[in-house]
Amino acid sequence: MSDYLYGRHAVLEALRARRQVEEILIARGVHTRGALDQVMTFARQAGVPVRELPRADLDRLAQHHQGILARVREFEYADLEELLAVAPARGEPAFLLMLDSVQDPQNLGTLLRTAEAVGVQGVIFAERRAAGVTPAVAKASAGAVEHLKIARVTNLARTIEQVKRENIWVVGVENVPQAGDLFQADLTMPLMLVLGSEGAGLGRLVESKCDLLVRLPMWGRIESLNVAVAGSIALYVVKTQRVAILTKH
Repeated sequence: MSDYLYGRHAVLEALRARRQVEEILIARGVHTRGALDQVMTFARQAGVPVRELPRADLDRLAQHHQGILARVREFEYADLEELLAVAPARGEPAFLLMLDSVQDPQNLGTLLRTAEAVGVQGVIFAERRAAGVTPAVAKASAGAVEHLKIARVTNLARTIEQVKRENIWVVGVENVPQAGDLFQADLTMPLMLVLGSEGAGLGRLVESKCDLLVRLPMWGRIESLNVAVAGSIALYVVKTQRVAILTKH
């Protein structure tokens, strides 16, 4: 089946990643500058047909399309084994991200964009009660989904057990009293960071499977942060700790 990707960066990154793009639709009269100019260059190089249509035709297919759509094959998910093979192949400590019931496409897209930016080797979420990689998520991620290995699994708790057998620590981010301060924790070991849903946080079973719980300290009047913000901060904390080690050596 086919999807329509929309947004200039989402389409550009699909072309850069050599995803199978069947055709590109451009709104008549749109200015081909910046990212859109790059899209046209990549499309020519890849031999992808480009059609110019009235903007109203694109409006019927997607909102907020920025004057461009790309008809592509549905996103292909990876197997968990593929994700687990990345760290050994690169000679790096494992750095994975698991999302427990994140349902908002904007939050998911933001987290995937940050994950790609900090070099996460793979992202895992459940097949049910969670957002998938849709065109809306691809746009929210600014095309980062095209450069990530993403796996959907039937059971997060069982997946955590499988990950642990690879000597990977499972670290949950949760605002609970027993959680340690994120900024005081040592997160340089092979690990999988686990983030909970927008409202309920981590599920009880998933939380119980974590080796370590960390929380973001709050100095203001609000009690918590949006999952995409909190998760992005946590991902950067992990990355900066690892960069610091490399710098010392």
